[in-house]
Amino acid sequence: MQHLKNSEWQNVTGITEFLLLGFRNVENLNILLFLLFLVIYIVTLSGNFLIVALVMAEQHLHTPMYFFLSNLSFVEICYTSNILPRMLNSFLTGDKTISFVGCILQMHLFSTLAATECYLLAVMSYDRYLAICRPLHYVTLMDNRTCILLVSVSWLIGSLLITILTSLLTQLTFCSQYQIDHFFCDFTPVVRLSCSDTRVIETAAFITSSIGILPTFLITVTSYIFIITTILKIPSMTGRQKAFSTCSSHLTVVSVFYGSLAFVYILPTNGKFKELNKVFSFLYTILTPMANPFIYSLRNKDVKDTLRKALCQFGCCFSCIH
Repeated sequence: MQHLKNSEWQNVTGITEFLLLGFRNVENLNILLFLLFLVIYIVTLSGNFLIVALVMAEQHLHTPMYFFLSNLSFVEICYTSNILPRMLNSFLTGDKTISFVGCILQMHLFSTLAATECYLLAVMSYDRYLAICRPLHYVTLMDNRTCILLVSVSWLIGSLLITILTSLLTQLTFCSQYQIDHFFCDFTPVVRLSCSDTRVIETAAFITSSIGILPTFLITVTSYIFIITTILKIPSMTGRQKAFSTCSSHLTVVSVFYGSLAFVYILPTNGKFKELNKVFSFLYTILTPMANPFIYSLRNKDVKDTLRKALCQFGCCFSCIH
């Protein structure tokens, strides 16, 4: 049965695997890159798992803001785990191939997680808008049921939009070109390898981005326009600083995420911009998930206090054991 399934894929595509070129001219640095990316992966998993664990364990962090933050950290864990393990294997073994099914699956998971993250960032922006601009109504507007609904809708819409594109992608024919000039299977590089007409899927990608991803960006920007306007109206400097501190970490994450995302999908992907495109892809797919826990912990008093308390408790337990 598995053999028939593989044969069917081969008949549809004409090829059974792709070659991920990754970062060129670094073959002699494979061991060094393996160690570097291994450290990045461990730090990313540790930092994001720590955020999730702290939010789950500490009662005073059971608020909408930290509920959304823990979901964002979970997305970052999945995000990185979808890309880095295969890269680590490639650096260690020198094998840059990925099966056709594996490539489509990686692209689907990556795109779904990226779309979901856009929605979660928009939800977190809206949450900060309610907390700062409508504080008297915040508790009633952002209750537990609403929080769960917003997170569920973020995952559902993100998955639905990408499933449509993936189903169209599997209908394309791939003839002889099999080299993907990227370090993972991204949508645009894969589609460009097809030898069939790609106008339908490109139109679908534009429509889904316009009705799905663009609104999340607009919600985020609009929320922060109202937030900043409200903060500037606060008479005391201390009040302004306190209000801004509740959203500064999220604003930093949003700026880095959408900034790098814009460079990746707005800049040309040929000629001298190709390697620059990879750099910005590396920024938002690998470095941002690693940096986010540090941004939230270093710029957020509640997280720092909780982490300090947890470390003290661990230190006390360790001292008692010895």
